[in-house]
Amino acid sequence: MRASLDTPRTPADWAAYYQLRYQVLRQPWQQPPGSERAPDDEAPTTTHVLWRAPDGTVAGVARLHPSAPGQGQVRYMAVSPAWQGHQVGRQLLEYLEAAARQQGLTEIVLHAREAAVGFYQRLGYAVVAPSHTLFGSVPHFLMRKAL
Repeated sequence: MRASLDTPRTPADWAAYYQLRYQVLRQPWQQPPGSERAPDDEAPTTTHVLWRAPDGTVAGVARLHPSAPGQGQVRYMAVSPAWQGHQVGRQLLEYLEAAARQQGLTEIVLHAREAAVGFYQRLGYAVVAPSHTLFGSVPHFLMRKAL
């Protein structure tokens, strides 16, 4: 089996999708299960993507939703630590950027954790301003990219 990008479809896909979001983005900060979910996850305008490793394991997830006219926001991007540095994040982001273009969006914004700013900058995103601090210890920065 080869690595693949796809949208979650089955209950097993969705369970793996949310489990990875929780493990990477919430559990290390002792946040409760369920905190990895958002009310607009189920909106028909939200695009979800998962990256499946060659063994079938879900090792990357991300989502895009419209946030303003012409603008989409990437949120909940998570890559399994074992796969970080292997172009998984790049593939997820390129998938969401293509989806944004298909939806007629002309800009993507996101709130990057401080440790991820360099990753997004390498892919053409620019820091706009410091953003919020999550869980009292994780600084974020608002970033933007024109499509």
